[in-house]
Amino acid sequence: MPESRPIVQAPHRFHGGIHPPEQKAMTRDRPIRDMPLQARYVLPLQMHIGEPARPVVQVGETVRRGQLLAQATDFVSASVHAPTSGLIAAIDEQPIPHPGGLSSRCITLIADGADTPAQDLEPWPEYAQRSALELRTRLREAGIVGLGGAVFPTPAKLATDGKTPVHTLVLNGAECEPYISCDDRLMRENPQEILEGARIILHLMGADRCLIGIEDNKPEAQHRLHQAAADDARFTVVSVPTRYPAGGEKQLLKVLTGIEVPRGKRATQYGLLCLNVATVAAVYRAVVHGEPMIDRIVTVTGGGIVQPENFRVRLGTLMSAVVAEAGGYTQGTDRLLMGGPMMGFALRDDEVPVVKATNCLLALRPQDRPAEPPPAPCIRCSLCADACPADLLPQQLYWHARARAFERAVDHHLFDCIECGVCSAVCPSHLPLVDYFRFAKTEVWAAEREKSKAQTAKQRFEFRNERLARIKAEREAALAKKREALARNTAASDDTVGRYEPNPVPEASADAAVEAARARAKARRALLAAERAQSTPQAQEQNQEPPL
Repeated sequence: MPESRPIVQAPHRFHGGIHPPEQKAMTRDRPIRDMPLQARYVLPLQMHIGEPARPVVQVGETVRRGQLLAQATDFVSASVHAPTSGLIAAIDEQPIPHPGGLSSRCITLIADGADTPAQDLEPWPEYAQRSALELRTRLREAGIVGLGGAVFPTPAKLATDGKTPVHTLVLNGAECEPYISCDDRLMRENPQEILEGARIILHLMGADRCLIGIEDNKPEAQHRLHQAAADDARFTVVSVPTRYPAGGEKQLLKVLTGIEVPRGKRATQYGLLCLNVATVAAVYRAVVHGEPMIDRIVTVTGGGIVQPENFRVRLGTLMSAVVAEAGGYTQGTDRLLMGGPMMGFALRDDEVPVVKATNCLLALRPQDRPAEPPPAPCIRCSLCADACPADLLPQQLYWHARARAFERAVDHHLFDCIECGVCSAVCPSHLPLVDYFRFAKTEVWAAEREKSKAQTAKQRFEFRNERLARIKAEREAALAKKREALARNTAASDDTVGRYEPNPVPEASADAAVEAARARAKARRALLAAERAQSTPQAQEQNQEPPL
């Protein structure tokens, strides 16, 4: 079919940004391979932003692939499903992917090798006949979250305030982080899944157009999606200049639409909705095929990997097994990151599971990364402010974070920082600016949690005092009522005794009654005396009959 519409060039630019070495050649042309079935899976109950899921299975229970293991507990939460069939071996604390090497509650599944499906979710190929509420409920049941890195539960993101209708869906295919190519391969190999998932979202939100933003260093992905969407006028593929971080939500929206979403506002309040291309592909599988989110595509790359690859990995697979499937580590590898070199974090151990946020495993040797000289004093060059894509003042944030003046840092819009790492990359003093910002955010969150706990304790204390005071007042009121009733009864009795006159008994009748009572008493005494006399031994001898 001839292409009737050309690929559009992005009409706008965002502030700041850099163009680091791409390093995508190692995996760009490596097709997606399915990771072999493993013997053991470890599934954290919190693979998303929000409240942890609640287990609905017991240790020793047999489950099937896709079966619900843990239920979402809050509006911002996501369910967890079995990546394969097998036996629940444990529900306990296990190491998870975390920069601090922390542990969290996880479900351990021992695979039986059969990979038996559960078929809990009914396929909906006729999704156009389903309401928006039904579709959002399906996505919640399937545990769909954003796969671009934020892992925000997708059903919560689709729930708008109802005041501003969404008219434009933006698909994020920029994939601006160096080394990572999982979205690129998905767009080249499965464009129809992405487009069909986008059609589901367009139907759900009532939107009338879809912009697909792809960086211009991915011409094959642009061509495949443009060709697949040629017969649907709602879709437009937009070529975005290769500049990090073009894949940030606000930055991509600015580049594609010219709309700059201000601080404290959501894109949906401006009629825009931005989703990652892998997220809408997962939406398609959940709705049309009834498949919950049990896997994702992971790029395994870097100079520390023998054979870099793109794998479709089931959630819960240990990262050590993924690296081994890619040939293992090369000699001299000393660092493993989850994510890219800009926004990823170093792992202390590879015996941790792949989670929904794992888009890349990057193994590096000392020669694969720039030297890290010791930090020098800030020279106030303002290069960080010039490069910041969020248009912040990183230098001021750094001073306030370092001085633990967290309120001042918040006043300088600390939480608008997307932690892209651009400021650290351009800093001539080699200051770890993003590390300071993350530290400040953690401290603010901890203080807010403590404040919330204190407020909750105060409210409970005040409620208890109010309850005790209310009970005391109710008791005193009840006692007062009883005292009032008793006083009224006593007063009434005293008044009655003073003025009540019973019917007089005739004097003669009274004397006769007294005499009769005396006579009865005298007769009774005589009877008792006779009985005692009969019971003496002498009387008993006299009363005995002579022997025959």
